[in-house]
Order: sequence, then C-alpha cells, then structure tokens
Amino acid sequence: MFRSSSLSLCVALSLCSFQATAQTVVPTKGQSQQQTQADISECQNIANSASSSASTPSGGRIKGAAVGAAAGAAGAQVRGNQHDEVYDRVDDDVKQDYRQNRAKETAAAGMVVGGSRQRQERREQRRTNETNSATAYTSCLQGKGYQVTP
Repeated sequence: MFRSSSLSLCVALSLCSFQATAQTVVPTKGQSQQQTQADISECQNIANSASSSASTPSGGRIKGAAVGAAAGAAGAQVRGNQHDEVYDRVDDDVKQDYRQNRAKETAAAGMVVGGSRQRQERREQRRTNETNSATAYTSCLQGKGYQVTP
C-alpha cells in the first residue's frame, strides 16, 4: 500500500514541478503528501522571487541612437577638417545641415544596433534567470529533505 501511494506521489509531483521541466521529487524523511505539496509550493515561490529580482536591460535603442548621433557628428566634423579648402568655402548653415544629417543617419544605425544588443542581453538574462530559478528550487527542496531528479 505504501509503495503504491509513494509512486503516485512521485508521478503527481513530477507533473507539478517547476518551470514545466519533468522532475521527480521523492521525500527522504517520511514527509506526508500534504507536507510535500506545501514544501514544493514554498520552494516554487522562493525560486520565482529569485528570478524576478533581476533587472531587465532597457534603453538600448536610446543609448545606441545617442552614441550613433555623437559618432556621426564627430565623423562629419573630421571629414570637414580633412577637406579644409572646400569646407571653408561652404556656408555655415550648409555645414550645420551636413553634420545634422550625418548625426541622424548614424543615430538610426545606432538605434538598430542598440536594440539588437538589448534583445541579446534580455535573452541572456532570461536564460540566467531560468537557471537560477531551477537551482534555487532544487536547492530548497534538497534542503527540506527531498531527492530531486530530472
């Protein structure tokens, strides 16, 4: 009788495991089914709070645009300095328009690059959070006297 209920408990717990991964939780200290369910719930809450405490990268597009605009304006100025003889004959308003156009173009490119980097950082952060959650969950249950197997 005990083996049958123990086996059904392991199967039920593997269905209720964290992050939809198939894990088996086996009580090693004679914990009741109610105690096991309470411990699993507590450990899931701990694991969820461990993963939600990390910050999500943001502002990548804005940062990229700012860097791109600065680079574009600086590049336009350098190109103007390289061609002093022609650049000096050009009206100041035309020079300013040229610098602004270059800044806009490189700001747009910087925004694309910044957004791409931000998405990559978010994917890496998500993977790290999932790993930390799984580790916290498993460690919590092991600390409460359970054997956790994938």
